[in-house]
Amino acid sequence: MVYWVSVVVLLVVILLGILFDAIGTAATAASEKPFHAMASDRVFGAKKAIELVRKADQVASFCNDVVGDICGTVSGSIGAALVIDFVMKKNILHFRNLFSIIVIGLISSLTVGGKAFGKSFAIKESNQVVLWVAVVLEKFEHLIRCGKKNKGNNKNKREKNKKT
Repeated sequence: MVYWVSVVVLLVVILLGILFDAIGTAATAASEKPFHAMASDRVFGAKKAIELVRKADQVASFCNDVVGDICGTVSGSIGAALVIDFVMKKNILHFRNLFSIIVIGLISSLTVGGKAFGKSFAIKESNQVVLWVAVVLEKFEHLIRCGKKNKGNNKNKREKNKKT
């Protein structure tokens, strides 16, 4: 049972690395012009998309290098922990090297193959990927702004209640 949870976490980390790699690639491949047209039509997220395309080098550096490297390191660590735990619990120490090679090979192939697919998709659909990311960021920022406003309003209400 514990192994399946670890495998699911491992797959999530690999998918996260693939997703962020695609986002970084899409930001560098996207064109700014369509987003200006969308912004003039007041399409939600278009202004944020322009910002992402203008800062494509920073977006790509963060997504591809920072998040990608972290996901690669974490997935390797999870894989190593899985191998060590499995080999120790099943008492199959004489197969540890073979098992390690198989698990590392699977992790590497999923990561490399997934990133290759993600980059190809991101280049072909760069504007759509950037707009999707921009919409998600806009919604996230809106949630944070609303949360701060509500906290401030509650604080002001409490202060007014104390005075009366």
